[in-house]
Amino acid sequence: MTKSVRVRYFASIREALGTAEETVTTRAETLGALRDELIGRGEPHTSALARGRAVRLALDQVMAKEDAALHDGAEVAFFPPVTGG
Repeated sequence: MTKSVRVRYFASIREALGTAEETVTTRAETLGALRDELIGRGEPHTSALARGRAVRLALDQVMAKEDAALHDGAEVAFFPPVTGG
């Protein structure tokens, strides 16, 4: 079953992709599967969301792990870890 999800990108990921958000139609069942789908689009998604890169995820504005179930109408956010001082 396909789902329509709003995907938001923050900080360096937003800069690399050249967009802050998009609506994606997906068959992904989890956040990790959605990440893999986006990586599969090729550049610049491949580099920005690469598996070796630290990327945080949120589902409906709550921090989530990659095994979190994705639902129709979800809001997903990808962002780099925040550091500060």
